[in-house]
Amino acid sequence: MPDQTALPAPAAGPVPVAGAAAPAPPAPDVRGGGAPRRRGARPHRWPVVVPFFAFLAVCFGLPAGTMVYGAFTVLDPESGASRFSTENVSGSLSGAYATGLTGSVELSLFTALLATVIGTLIAQAVVTSPRPALRGIVVSASGVLANFSGAPLAFAFIATLGTTGTVTQLFHLDRTGFSLYSFTGLVLAYLFFMVPLMVVTVLPALDGLRSQWQEAAASCGATRGQYWRHVGIPVLTPSLLGGAVLMFGTAFASHATAAVMVGSSQPLITIQIANALNGNVLVGQENLALAMSLNMVVIALLVMAVQIPLQRRSARWLG
Repeated sequence: MPDQTALPAPAAGPVPVAGAAAPAPPAPDVRGGGAPRRRGARPHRWPVVVPFFAFLAVCFGLPAGTMVYGAFTVLDPESGASRFSTENVSGSLSGAYATGLTGSVELSLFTALLATVIGTLIAQAVVTSPRPALRGIVVSASGVLANFSGAPLAFAFIATLGTTGTVTQLFHLDRTGFSLYSFTGLVLAYLFFMVPLMVVTVLPALDGLRSQWQEAAASCGATRGQYWRHVGIPVLTPSLLGGAVLMFGTAFASHATAAVMVGSSQPLITIQIANALNGNVLVGQENLALAMSLNMVVIALLVMAVQIPLQRRSARWLG
C-alpha cells in the first residue's frame, strides 16, 4: 500500500510562477528614527497650534480678563484701594446707560430686519437673472460696500445728506423735516453697508436651492407661491435667521459711523462707553465703561449662541 500520509494544504494566495521573482516584502514605515512606525500611532501635532492659542490668550484672553476684573472692581478715592463690588454693573443697567443700551438694541433690531429683507430680495433677483455679468457686478460691489463703513461713510453721508449736503440742497430735503443727525439718518447710513453684507451672506443659501425641488413641486401641481411657502422658505429659514442675527451683531458693534455722524445726540451704548473712557462726562468712570463693555460682550455671546446652531442646520439642508 502507498503511504497515505496527508500532505499540507497549499497556502492561500497567488501561485508562484516558475522563473518569476518573488515579491519583495513591504518596506517598513521609517520616519525620523529608522524604527518601523506602530500601527495607529499618530504624530504629535499640538505644538503647531501653540502660537494660535498664545495669540488668543494675549489678544483676547488678557483684555477680557481685564474687562471682567474692572467691571466688578470699585476704587476707593480716599485710600486708593480696590474692592470687589457690583456697583459698576448695576449702574451700567440703570439711568441714562440703560437708555443707551436700549437705543443700541432698537437700532440694531430695526436695521437688521430691513437689511435682511432688502438684501434677500436683491440676492434672489441676482440668482434668477439670466445675465451672468449682473451677478459678478453685484457681488463685487457688495464686497466693496460691505467694508465701507466707519468715519469715511459718515463723512460721505454728511457731504451728501447733511444740513448743507448736495442732495439736501438740490431736493430741499430740509423742508420735509428730514435730518441726517437722527435715528432715521443712522438707519440709512447703517443700511448702506449692511444690505451688501446681507447680499453676500445669503447668496450661497439661495444657490443651494436645487432646481429639482421646484420641478418636483410643479409636477405635483404646486404653484410657485406654494413652492416657496412649503419648500423654499422653510429650507432658507435657518440661513435667513442666521443672516439677521449677523446683521444685528454688526449694527450693535458699529461705533465710528454713529460717533462721527450724530455724536452724543443719540443714546447709543458704544458712544457712552467712549465718553466714559475719555472722561468726557465724569472723571474716573473707566470701570463703569468696562461694565458697559461687559454688557455688550454678553449680548454678543448670546448672538453667537443663536447663530452657530442656525449655520449648522442651514449647512445640513443646503450642503
